[in-house]
Amino acid sequence: MPAGVRRLARRRPLCALTVGIAGVGLPLPPIPLYAQETGVEGRWTGGLSILGQDLGFSVEFERSEGDLRARIDIPTQGALGLALRRVSETGASVHFELPAGPGLAVWDGERAGDVIEGTFTQAGAEGTFRVMRDDAAGAGAPPEDPPDEDVPYRQQELAFDNGDVHLEGTLTLPEDGGPFPAVVMVTGSGAQNRDEELFGFRPFRIIADHLTRRGVAVYRYDDRGVGNSTGNVGLSTTSDFADDVLAAIAMLSAHEEIDDGRIGIVGHSEGGVVAPLAASRSGSVAFVVLIAPTSVPGADVIFEQGAEIARTAGQSEAQIANGQALQRRIFEAVADGEDLAALRGELDTVIRAQLAASPEAQRAAITDVDAFVDAQLDQQLAAVASPWFRFFLTYDPAPALRRTTVPVLAIFGERDLQVTPSQNRGPLAEALGANPDVTIETLPGANHLFQTATTGSPAEYATLPKEFVPGFLDLISSWIVDRAGARGDGR
Repeated sequence: MPAGVRRLARRRPLCALTVGIAGVGLPLPPIPLYAQETGVEGRWTGGLSILGQDLGFSVEFERSEGDLRARIDIPTQGALGLALRRVSETGASVHFELPAGPGLAVWDGERAGDVIEGTFTQAGAEGTFRVMRDDAAGAGAPPEDPPDEDVPYRQQELAFDNGDVHLEGTLTLPEDGGPFPAVVMVTGSGAQNRDEELFGFRPFRIIADHLTRRGVAVYRYDDRGVGNSTGNVGLSTTSDFADDVLAAIAMLSAHEEIDDGRIGIVGHSEGGVVAPLAASRSGSVAFVVLIAPTSVPGADVIFEQGAEIARTAGQSEAQIANGQALQRRIFEAVADGEDLAALRGELDTVIRAQLAASPEAQRAAITDVDAFVDAQLDQQLAAVASPWFRFFLTYDPAPALRRTTVPVLAIFGERDLQVTPSQNRGPLAEALGANPDVTIETLPGANHLFQTATTGSPAEYATLPKEFVPGFLDLISSWIVDRAGARGDGR
């Protein structure tokens, strides 16, 4: 899950670019593609810095019919594969743009070998960016990322429906010895593909490969609106996603090679909230694995993650408090059913006061204050109006956890700033207190994606090796095999 209001705008994504002051975000929606010229083909990964905040992103250039085209991924906002326009390379200069609600986002950079760096501007604010070729940054596919072919198991493309929503995914099956235990994998916030791919890191694909080699069948599917899956994540809620999972389990239960009494759920981040909600609604779930799950109401998660990420980015406690004050006022309005449009005048005053109290360097980066404030207001009010936001804001996972009586494995990352162990581990253990089979682990050095992290900030995700911390995969597979009785040697 992303930071502050950014997190809320993502799903339903955890929808593109976010900048802001004191934790206030500006998500940009997707936009059509254009292009011209050639030279920088390939994937570049790095981040931008603006108004004291850092945001990681990847941009991939390709040549098509003589034109240079590009798409951008901003994973912490659930923005994947957004088409850029006016993409060009002239000599050492590289330019691309992403128009959207808050205003045109523009990158102007200079390429020197395997590095592009320059200025980023949007909605009256100016910052800097720097990206490196993935190969140069050491960001290529990791050795454990399994190939598409020559694996010691079978792969089937399967689809299922939940009402009028059609979802498509991949089932990996061990070679022989079925019927097999199975898991359904549930992604975190945002419109994500079946591999939960972020900056070229494909966590679910790696987990599926590992578990299938251990004798566990794995089904992973594209989220609503991704690939050939239908639906709209922005108009859906966590409760809807729990029904999606149960529909996937019903489909697997009818599969001749799956043991319908040994089907569990593996959920990451918001998926770790979806899993116990699904298990509490059905007797068809045999076990759940919760990876970085929240266990407190959504508003509390937003405040905590926003503050922790802001501290890591160097914001002062006063800045953090100002940002949270604005968030709190918006959240109260949503909870009370106020007319959000009527808040514009009040919030305009708050944002301008925050801006006046911000460091001089941040103020200097804003060349058009009115445009900046209007963009902040438009995007914040649009984000909180979504069905996903309204549900997430007040949803408390604890009751569903208390109703979850099947075996539970919960894993937290020591350096996770998006779902902090300090906030979530204790309440989760308390809510599961009556369950006789609960294992809770916190893995040293792990961030929200369970990479070995330095600070845990989402700004690091793109720069870290695309591999899990030691012991992560074995912990999951050993626990599942122990309870589901799967066979396999893990090779």
